[in-house]
Amino acid sequence: MEERPPFNVCERIIMSKCRICKDEYTKRSMAQIVCSPQCAYEYTKAQNLKKRKADTKKRKEKLKTVGMLKKEAQIAVNAFIRARDYGKPCISCGRSTGCKMNAGHFRAVGGCPELRFNTLNIHLQCEHCNNFLSGNPLEYRKRLVNLYGVDRVEWLEGKHELTSYTRDDLRRIKKIFTKRKRIYENLI
Repeated sequence: MEERPPFNVCERIIMSKCRICKDEYTKRSMAQIVCSPQCAYEYTKAQNLKKRKADTKKRKEKLKTVGMLKKEAQIAVNAFIRARDYGKPCISCGRSTGCKMNAGHFRAVGGCPELRFNTLNIHLQCEHCNNFLSGNPLEYRKRLVNLYGVDRVEWLEGKHELTSYTRDDLRRIKKIFTKRKRIYENLI
């Protein structure tokens, strides 16, 4: 019987694909991820670009004003409302087809900013009612009473404590409603 020499790890040939050019090459060490110095240069350049983009994104996030963050949070809340009420008719007129649907506030943001992110105050509303009829408040109220009852609608119409949102609060609101929107979109 022929004797085999002992297995030597160093002599083992390991073939891999280059991360840049996708050609196969023989690895010289376990840490090697590219095939040539040119590919190593391109790989390093790509990594540096990725780091610069991440750094720029962080710096831009720090420069955002409270107003900008409020706008982003409102966009996230409105997108959630559209996903939550998908397929339902307009809360004011009952129209469900042939028109663009918005997230309409029962109590306007300008008149009652403390309810700006409250989901009881926001429902799917056709663009006609929301923009041209100023929210069609009489019909909106009737349907809210049918939906939630008089007590909750009176609570919405009552006085509320003013809230001032910090940057972290607004970022958290945006994150929460973005996640909720994704959940509702997966249910559809």
